[in-house]
Amino acid sequence: MTVRRYDAVLCDIDGVLRHWPAPGPTDLDHVHGLPAGTIAAAAFAPSRLQPAITGEVTDEQWRSAVAADLAEVCGSMDRARNIVTAWSELTPRVDQEVVTLLTRVREVAPIALVSNATTRLESDLARQGLNDLADTVVNTSRIGIAKPDPRVYLIAAERVGAPVQRCLFIDDTAANVIAAREAGMTALHCRQIEDLQDALSALLAPAAPHAQGQ
Repeated sequence: MTVRRYDAVLCDIDGVLRHWPAPGPTDLDHVHGLPAGTIAAAAFAPSRLQPAITGEVTDEQWRSAVAADLAEVCGSMDRARNIVTAWSELTPRVDQEVVTLLTRVREVAPIALVSNATTRLESDLARQGLNDLADTVVNTSRIGIAKPDPRVYLIAAERVGAPVQRCLFIDDTAANVIAAREAGMTALHCRQIEDLQDALSALLAPAAPHAQGQ
């Protein structure tokens, strides 16, 4: 009989399952004549991002606020709105190797996707065909707290019906991994597909055959 190390897998989305385009000569800052990093600085400033990923403001309100901040830089609200519209239409690349791994894992253990995200996450997942990949999605904007708050991990474990000590948490952000370990989980700082393959190998290994007569 094969004994599983984990009863559930909790997986981050962006940076593990999906990957956004890296900055480069074709990025939106360059296209719109802005200094490198301008859009990211406006969108991901803690004072803007934190209310969006904890549900204090909707995704639409967040993007409107980002446009207002950009208008001060580019000198025109209309131009700023166009930039935010173009930025909002960017689509992250889905890592199909990760999809395959999680699909196989779900045959033997429940999966939760756990993401610091805005209220747009669910529609984005549906648009990319990922809404049925996991048993549950823990979107921090729906629960009012964000990683690395330890309550996020406890909520995720409860939703998949597993003790925290029997959960494997996967994230590409070190602070989130540390917080999961402090909550009592096994946690993987995932930086490449091989990390994920190694961590999930025990769950994906074929069960040992029973001896004849047993």
